[in-house]
Amino acid sequence: MVMKYTALVLIVAASASLAAEDSEMLLREAREQIAARKFEQAHQLLSRVIKDSPELAMPYYIRGRVNFQRGRMPESVRDFDAYVKRQPAAASRQWERGIALYYAGDFKAGAAQFELYQTFHDNDVENSVWRFLCMVPTVGVEKSRAVMLPIKDDRRIPMMKVYDMFRGKATPEQVLANVSEDDPQADVLRGRLFYAHLYLGLYLEAVGQKREARRYIALAADKKLIGHPRINGYMWDVARIHHEQNGKK
Repeated sequence: MVMKYTALVLIVAASASLAAEDSEMLLREAREQIAARKFEQAHQLLSRVIKDSPELAMPYYIRGRVNFQRGRMPESVRDFDAYVKRQPAAASRQWERGIALYYAGDFKAGAAQFELYQTFHDNDVENSVWRFLCMVPTVGVEKSRAVMLPIKDDRRIPMMKVYDMFRGKATPEQVLANVSEDDPQADVLRGRLFYAHLYLGLYLEAVGQKREARRYIALAADKKLIGHPRINGYMWDVARIHHEQNGKK
């Protein structure tokens, strides 16, 4: 009887080990599909991992990003929530969740997420800007501007000038001038222009200049920028999705 019980324990342990190896293999394959921008295939692989190992946290986080890249905002939010439920210490780091909430139309929860992120990283212009964008639909531009999260020294050009623009202390022209004022190399300039165009578009849309906003978002969503070493690929997808959802409005 003891021998049978021992054998059963060994079989169960081996099965668990095999399941873990399978999950790791599927996660590697999913990451490869994401790198190739094959988001549907990545989603299928991640869903298999989650079905087989629902207790794991990371697959939910990765699938949350993939669902955003698929344009599935409610699903993206649910996955990020599932990730945080399993990994509570990561709650303050979830800027991707904040952006997904913005596009899902849950502006109050989005603003709260960016407020929480500020406790993790308090010198990120993008965090302050996204909180502003989440607040504008409910309280308007001026009230949102008056309570922007304070940023002192984000060293990425032109982010501090972007911050000043959102606060009403700089113009779009000044943001664009800041991009090239130190005569950067071509690849550096291209990276800076992406962020300038993205946040110019988001800002101009928020203040009601939608036609001009669409022009800048379209520039940021240019497919030629995919894979640029100075552009966060996920943020390029933000520009793409914004363009797809709002480009014809």
